[in-house]
Amino acid sequence: MPTIRITRNVYLADRQGTKFADVVDDPSETFDAVLAFFNSADRQRRMEESELHHDRAALAGVVRELESQPAIDRFLGQGDSSRSMRLRQAIGVLVRMIMERRGWKKTGKKGSLGVRAPQSDGTPKHNCGGLAFWFVRAERYEPIDGALFRTVQQRCEQYQTAPRSKGTSKPRKRVREGASQ
Repeated sequence: MPTIRITRNVYLADRQGTKFADVVDDPSETFDAVLAFFNSADRQRRMEESELHHDRAALAGVVRELESQPAIDRFLGQGDSSRSMRLRQAIGVLVRMIMERRGWKKTGKKGSLGVRAPQSDGTPKHNCGGLAFWFVRAERYEPIDGALFRTVQQRCEQYQTAPRSKGTSKPRKRVREGASQ
């Protein structure tokens, strides 16, 4: 699949992207680093693979690498929680735009990326566990033409509702040695 390129103008023309003009126009130029990061064929492929093969949010496939980008890490850790939250939300919109253009749709569910650390004076909001340091959760996606693989839960339900074939019996209870029957 060809690489999806999102520019500032394309982003601002999106129905949700337009609501983040303050992030796009921020003088720190952090959003330019975000665009450059996500306009990569390899990263877009890893986002799809995260959903398809790992049953995790698309952002989970690249979040560690994203957070390791110096400009992005510096911005998210600066201490201004409202600006940090706006950038994280803007990134979510960008991920949606890319995934939709690659043939995916939102599921309406969120996937976990981290566990928030207890709030502490003087430190920015961050995680104490999970995959990501700055992001708590991210949107889940599925292919527009339907999931290619069933989930473990769906497969498990198949076994629970499948009728037993003749000649098979239920597994016998194990009796501990020395216990009375």
